[in-house]
Amino acid sequence: MTEVQNSWPQGTECVARYNFRGTTEHDLPFSKGDILTIIFATKDPNWYKAKNCAGKVGTIPVNYVQRREGVKSEGKLSLMPWFHGKISREQAEQLLAPPETGLFLVRESTNYPGDYTLCVSCEGKVEHYRIIYKDSKLTIDTDEYFENLMQLVEHYTENADGLCTKLMKPKLEEGTFAAKDAFCKSGWALKREELQLLHSIGKGEFGDVMVGDYRGSKVAVKCIKHDATAQAFVAEASVMTQLRHNNLVQLLGVILEEKGSLFIVTEYMAKGSLVDYLRSRGRTVLDNHALLKFSLDVCAAMEYLEANNFVHRDLAARNVLVSDDNIAKVSDFGMTKEACSTQDTAKLPIKWTSPEALREKMFSTKSDVWSYGVLLWEIYSFGRVPYPKIPLKDVVPRVEKGYTMESPDGCPEMVYKIMKLCWILDPFTRPTFHMLRQRLQPIAAKEHNC
Repeated sequence: MTEVQNSWPQGTECVARYNFRGTTEHDLPFSKGDILTIIFATKDPNWYKAKNCAGKVGTIPVNYVQRREGVKSEGKLSLMPWFHGKISREQAEQLLAPPETGLFLVRESTNYPGDYTLCVSCEGKVEHYRIIYKDSKLTIDTDEYFENLMQLVEHYTENADGLCTKLMKPKLEEGTFAAKDAFCKSGWALKREELQLLHSIGKGEFGDVMVGDYRGSKVAVKCIKHDATAQAFVAEASVMTQLRHNNLVQLLGVILEEKGSLFIVTEYMAKGSLVDYLRSRGRTVLDNHALLKFSLDVCAAMEYLEANNFVHRDLAARNVLVSDDNIAKVSDFGMTKEACSTQDTAKLPIKWTSPEALREKMFSTKSDVWSYGVLLWEIYSFGRVPYPKIPLKDVVPRVEKGYTMESPDGCPEMVYKIMKLCWILDPFTRPTFHMLRQRLQPIAAKEHNC
């Protein structure tokens, strides 16, 4: 039964469940898997006005499409729900009871740190197979080697290949849900065969960022192949399904391959990161009006996150991208979580992170406001690294004593005052993003009229 579609407001994204050729000149033809955006409901509750990714507009039948929902689960989304981490041999055997041939789990090896153990129930007892990590690959018998645990599990699911039985049923870690099922159910799973990878535009520890083509549209693709990293990026992708704003880089979908590869497909941002854009153009190209527009774009995105109780935690010019039509959009949601949760501070960018977040490991919208002040300084200094000439080890002690960076050359006094408001040591006294946007808009309007 189709849900009542009148609840679908303007901007709702949906994905086509079937092909639709259209019956009138007013219809919008589409193919199964196409992503469509609702514009408004027609007088007939069975039809909506919508547009496709190419911007074409027409009417669509609602029973041919599925509404895309944000990926949420009460537990942890996992690429490897059968992986139980550091548990003992005895705990594994308890979890695989009562005996059921083919029931399995994977745990970290207790006797060989860095290796893993595959535990399989077979004919009333549990067999433990050591998974050896050798030359960046995994193997059980040194005959067959695998890139990651997901590849290994897939192989032995299809064929016992020397094990006591093939793997038939995963024993899920309590509180976990299979990520692939969650993305498929909510309409965010894309098909690998419809994505063409073209060329690399960046590399990171996690893998490559590539330009791709998805159904004729240019896209950006994060290609992640390592187990642990892919798991972290599943969390990022699930956050992105819940965030829809013109100043946030939009997720188009996720591809989860059986062999363990993860592809996060987003809109393509032609002009790259804001920090590189500022450094390459400089004062001769970018005037105050352009800088204010970037500042407002980012502020609008952060106001949206604030209103939806999300904290970015890694706001900086390097994590803002610029579109072909010069719209700045916040990206990189790998550290984004719901407000008021703690986080390991080992990898935090010290120059952008608020003192209370570094000291107490507590993050809030107000810690994002601090980072926004630093980002404003980056914008008006045309991409300079914050706290110039101050050794990294001295930054936090000086900031906690009340030190603030000087105004960048040519920065309007009113904008510098906003930076200083963001850097108030007491987080409760800092403005909200809503207040910051209200302060920036009149400055932008005045600049536009000059």
